[in-house]
Amino acid sequence: MIPRQTINAVDVHAAGEPGRVLIGSHLHVKGATMADRLQYCREHLDDLRLLMLHEPRGYPGLCAVLVLPPVNPDSDFGMVVLEQGGFRPMSGSNLICAVTALLETSTLPVQEPVTKLKVDTAVGVVHVRADIAGGRVVRVTFDNVPAFAVAIDHPLELPEYGTVPVDIVFGGQFFVQAKAADLGVELVPGAAKDLARAGAVLRTVAQRDVAVRHPFNPDIDHVALTMIHGPSPTPGVSGRNTVVLPNGTVDLDDPTTWTGALDRSPCGTGTCGRMAAKHARGELALGEQFVHESLPGTTFTGTLTDITDVGPHRAVLPSVSGRGWITGFNQYVLDADDPFPRGYTLGDLWGPESQGDDARQLLDQLDLEN
Repeated sequence: MIPRQTINAVDVHAAGEPGRVLIGSHLHVKGATMADRLQYCREHLDDLRLLMLHEPRGYPGLCAVLVLPPVNPDSDFGMVVLEQGGFRPMSGSNLICAVTALLETSTLPVQEPVTKLKVDTAVGVVHVRADIAGGRVVRVTFDNVPAFAVAIDHPLELPEYGTVPVDIVFGGQFFVQAKAADLGVELVPGAAKDLARAGAVLRTVAQRDVAVRHPFNPDIDHVALTMIHGPSPTPGVSGRNTVVLPNGTVDLDDPTTWTGALDRSPCGTGTCGRMAAKHARGELALGEQFVHESLPGTTFTGTLTDITDVGPHRAVLPSVSGRGWITGFNQYVLDADDPFPRGYTLGDLWGPESQGDDARQLLDQLDLEN
């Protein structure tokens, strides 16, 4: 027998953002709660994250999601998100990818015209409605965990960009959000490198200068992502944005390291956070439709359904709708003598990053059939 490990996946994109849905139930993620499982992934499965997201199997814009058994008896599955910057508790686009993959492959029971699901995440149970037509998932709507603003128009001093007012928000993970005009950049596809550059600086300074901690999930304690937003020229669209995903270590003293990759979708958790900030400003009422556009022109549609409290924070209950499309059914392979068991990055596409020990710990951590 060839000493070879295999990982089964369904590749999906949600409004343009690629998500690799890892469906092997034999991925032994330990933990009685989803928060425990998220922490287990961070401590023991980073090799898997790097293997799937870095080259030669991945690329800077790719995310993935681990589909796990639920922890609550009435939930349908659990999920932990793999992003370039680490394991994350929740992602709207990856949730849409996972639901699309599981229903269109009949891994979960399908009911037309509507299938309702409950998904366990490290920040709580997410209720999902999937609209089904002819066996296809034509729309996924998820009622996210409470979203809230930590700070509105908080000034950050950025190298080269000066003092920029930002919103610090939670929409499933913590974001720093800023207006494109305040950064001197345009929200157009041709400005992608400028947007990634500004976003990398913004996230790094926010992580350094702004302390955050979720009141009920203390392990969620840093600003994970940047959203740059502004108006859209598209009729019927409420706003345009891009979320900058980290793809390397940023050194504020070295502008050559100010790099990142842009979310191709309007970003589900970012949309929830954006709606929370607009509500805090009095700019978005409960029940009012908010259509959020990505740089490629795809949209997610959100609404706020109610108000609640999360510890000391006044929070809103957001609902977001979007669609995913399956792009491939794949079996990824790791041979025992593959020189890149943690993948690799090069500076033409990726920022500088320390890869650490390249030992083959993955072979011991995954119990995968050949």
